[in-house]
Amino acid sequence: MSTRRAPAAVLAAVLLLAGCTSAHKQPPSPGPAPDLTSPPTGIAVDGGPFRSGPVEAPRRGAYVGAWIKPAELTHAGRLEAVDQLEADLGRRLKIINTYRRFEQMVGTESDRDFVAQGSTLMVSWATGDNRSIVDGEHDQLIREQADAIRDLREPVLLRMRWEMDRPNLRATMWSGADYVAAWKYVRDIFRREHADNVSWVWCPTAEGFERGDAPDFYPGDDQVDWTCADVYAGERFKPIGTLMDPFLRWAAQHPKPIVIGEFGVARAWGSAGRAAWLQDAERTFKANPQIKAVAYFESDPDGNPPTKQFQLAGDQPAFRAFHTLAKDPYFNP
Repeated sequence: MSTRRAPAAVLAAVLLLAGCTSAHKQPPSPGPAPDLTSPPTGIAVDGGPFRSGPVEAPRRGAYVGAWIKPAELTHAGRLEAVDQLEADLGRRLKIINTYRRFEQMVGTESDRDFVAQGSTLMVSWATGDNRSIVDGEHDQLIREQADAIRDLREPVLLRMRWEMDRPNLRATMWSGADYVAAWKYVRDIFRREHADNVSWVWCPTAEGFERGDAPDFYPGDDQVDWTCADVYAGERFKPIGTLMDPFLRWAAQHPKPIVIGEFGVARAWGSAGRAAWLQDAERTFKANPQIKAVAYFESDPDGNPPTKQFQLAGDQPAFRAFHTLAKDPYFNP
């Protein structure tokens, strides 16, 4: 993503960072599709205005964006993928999600093109071992990234080691306390480098709130600009409000705008089920005024089973439901 041409192995590595690879297995039987005649799931929260750092949360409504898997992981490939989705939607995406390994710098040619077109980058940055960060082993790399983001000269959403609560990351995350220490350490370096155009986004998984361990990784209201969760109807076909409920109840206690950093409904659940799930997602987002941005995961990672494939392109009923969401004035604040 930061080089002009990358081999297929690099793309596989980036998609692995997104946490979307899985062993093949038979999908479970789906639960009932969302009941679109019932009231949407909602949490009674203040809709703002919120302090949200350089990326200002809208006073009403929510931004919409996506990660779009390119056919080739090059600058041209990234631009083509985004341009095609925007053409199909008939609008610009406000947020472009992009994944970076620890050593991959922000500020590529395509990054700058997206920013020039008026989109906001949401950088999902896979920082490394938390204890080695705090020990100072990566200070130069962190300074270089801070400088690269600063030099964009436009507000950026930064998801520092998103989904840090995933069990398969525990070997490098160590514990919630270690993650919090690393977060504060990295943020302090950004401050010293005058990278003041960053809104800091804390983004665990929705499942982490069901398990109860995600809040252990929270750096604190004084450290976070946006709260966030990634939520999928993947192996479990449940309404998004049900999947997000533990997170939304936690977030309602914190005066921060919410970005749904990744959401998706798997191909396994069929066109009609996917369309209904997305229609319910639109209602759910609108029923929760604390949600100020949402970003779809428009990708079928290579080698994944249907429960881990989320691309909407080519599935007309499902895509129409997302198109309706994207064209709703609520999502064009």
